[in-house]
Amino acid sequence: MTDLRTFLNHLEHQGQLHRVKVPVNPHLELAEIANRLLQQGGPALLFEQVQGSNYPVAINVLGTLERVCWALECQGLGDLETLGRKLALLYQMRPPRQPSQALELGRALWDVVRAKPSRDLFPPCQQVVCQGKEVDLDQLPLLRVYPGDAAAVLTLGLMVTRDPETGVPNVGVYRLQRQSPQTMSVQWLSVRGPTRHLRKAAERGQSLPVAVAVGVHPLLIMAAATPLPVDLSEWLFAGLYAGVGVSLARCKTLDLEVPASAEFVLEGTITPGEVAEDGPAGDHMGFYGGVNPQAPLIRFHCLTRRRQPIYLTTFSGRPPKEDAMMAIALNAIYTPILRQQIPEIVDFFLPMETLSYKAAIISIDKTYPGQARRVALAFWSALPQFTYTKFVVVVDKSINVRDPRQVVWAIAAQVDPARDVFILPETPLDRLDFATAKVGLGGRLGVDATRKIPPETDRDWGVPLESDPETAALVERRWQEYGFGPSGAVTPDPRLFGYDL
Repeated sequence: MTDLRTFLNHLEHQGQLHRVKVPVNPHLELAEIANRLLQQGGPALLFEQVQGSNYPVAINVLGTLERVCWALECQGLGDLETLGRKLALLYQMRPPRQPSQALELGRALWDVVRAKPSRDLFPPCQQVVCQGKEVDLDQLPLLRVYPGDAAAVLTLGLMVTRDPETGVPNVGVYRLQRQSPQTMSVQWLSVRGPTRHLRKAAERGQSLPVAVAVGVHPLLIMAAATPLPVDLSEWLFAGLYAGVGVSLARCKTLDLEVPASAEFVLEGTITPGEVAEDGPAGDHMGFYGGVNPQAPLIRFHCLTRRRQPIYLTTFSGRPPKEDAMMAIALNAIYTPILRQQIPEIVDFFLPMETLSYKAAIISIDKTYPGQARRVALAFWSALPQFTYTKFVVVVDKSINVRDPRQVVWAIAAQVDPARDVFILPETPLDRLDFATAKVGLGGRLGVDATRKIPPETDRDWGVPLESDPETAALVERRWQEYGFGPSGAVTPDPRLFGYDL
């Protein structure tokens, strides 16, 4: 892992970066071009002439699963699940029961030692420093994505805050909306770290320091989106991703650390109680988010940057978008962490078409009655990322959770709605979800689509239809004799979900 520029050079070498050399307007036009390429699975884009700004814009950098894997220095989803197993060991450490487990834990702990962040005393991100009235957000090529957006937005910056009580930093990615040349409002959810930090700062009568790093290596963005315990740093986990510690720099005016190789760094504060009207703005649900009159306001008093910086951005909307590609990779990383907390889980899937978090399909190794319902309830509280999942469908381990034909069959053939569907009313949900009757409060639905065992049912369950094993083996051996391809195995069509399985 190095910096954004190195990653863009890698994409260009792989034929996955297209340079747009003609002038393009950041007001609607740039996003329209990027969205069309994104829908086609096209390359990352570098707009070299952006009207109203001196800085080029990189977008669609994580627009395919392949490029997300490159960012994480992985070859595919299998490597991501291996990484997830490493993270699971550290997520909730348990005493090893066997020598092999002790060895595995020891290797993971050694990786932690190697992942410790380092300090850069002469960071590239501070080659140019602007303070006070010199700070002008209008010099940045902020995008206005949709015609109904209230203002331009900053969408792919790493926001760094620190717990006023413990000193542990939180790193996340949140949408900011321009309010003035020195201020922006921020949209974050109530379960996120900065919300806790701002609340604690308010209790102490303090302002909350905030730094926003723009234009970082995509690996750092993925690390910021990974589910972590509250008291662990995203910088450490970024180092675990990369196999080497992140190089950090202390902010010019704040006691916060940011990636030393960032293209831009904004430094500011939030005064508790100082708010602004945020929105409307196009959001990941596929609609304009409503107006929030109580959005925290950040006042920026310092901007540092590299010489000739590159502005990295993205935008939200109905999938597929870059955040959906990131979610596919995170799904593979989540799986071992989830299995550690709910051991009977065999696999789980967050379909991109359900916004990568609104619906979950979970397969389990079922051994006792009521187990599917227990798993669904445990899932909702397993990780903060699943707090806003509205629908959970639990199926048997024989069902491929990524094949919609098998999942729909399990629902149709193994569900009695009166018995197997349960609803939890009045639970916290995403305030951007317009389907709820009340803002931020709605129901959750669980579906037990597993095969029922007594006392879940008093009826004898039907015997599943299966091929004759000897005949199936014979056909497998002779498959090419029939004039077909190399294998007779039946696999789901990856086009059903829009990406390889």
